[in-house]
Amino acid sequence: MATLSQLEGVVSDGYLKVSSEAAIECSRRLAREEGIFAGFSSGANLAAALQLLEGPLPGATVAIIVCDSGLKYLSTDLWSQFQ
Repeated sequence: MATLSQLEGVVSDGYLKVSSEAAIECSRRLAREEGIFAGFSSGANLAAALQLLEGPLPGATVAIIVCDSGLKYLSTDLWSQFQ
């Protein structure tokens, strides 16, 4: 597992793992449902938020950061398969 040197000494409450498939689906969902053209990282953030809402935090308010644009992924299958 990769070490995140920026987080040395920081106590974390935990983390969530998100599959590539879930990140892709959520990136497409952001575009389709919200008109937000985002990349894999933003899709992963949404997928993690949905995991929280479907699991330990039902009914809560969860904010995410849309940290990347979909522009650099135009040549990938992220958008070539988009319907």
